Amino acid sequence: MTLRYEWHTDPLPPALAAELAQLIAQIFGDQSPEQVAAELDYQQARTPLWVGLAFDGPVLVGYKIGYERKPGHFYSWLGGVLPAYRGQGIASALMTEQHNWCRQQGYHTLRTQTYNRWRSMLILNLRHGFDIVGTVQGTRGLTLVLEKKLTN
Repeated sequence: MTLRYEWHTDPLPPALAAELAQLIAQIFGDQSPEQVAAELDYQQARTPLWVGLAFDGPVLVGYKIGYERKPGHFYSWLGGVLPAYRGQGIASALMTEQHNWCRQQGYHTLRTQTYNRWRSMLILNLRHGFDIVGTVQGTRGLTLVLEKKLTN
């Protein structure tokens, strides 16, 4: 396994965006790649996205996406790693780079949300300094709201 990481703040080239939509649909399984692509396009039209990608050779195996919520606040929106690649530090590396980039851009607060059923993501967020600050009842169940204060 030869891992390689890329970071993007400009819109992804169409072929890479399609590959990312396919990966997200594969990991979550509740939307088609076309639905995911439309959601990514919609969000990109509202605010620029920060996208971190992890590759094993030419194969996209993980990602992390976020965007500015409001000045000084960044929302870590989506992330995932293919099941065969989990437990190897990929999600942690993507998260660390996202947080470093946010510090460099002057963000002071990160927010994310997850579900209790995604325990590994919850634990990863807690290990990276997030605190649970609330809950929201969503269409897919109880959502945990987490925040992290960034320091330079």
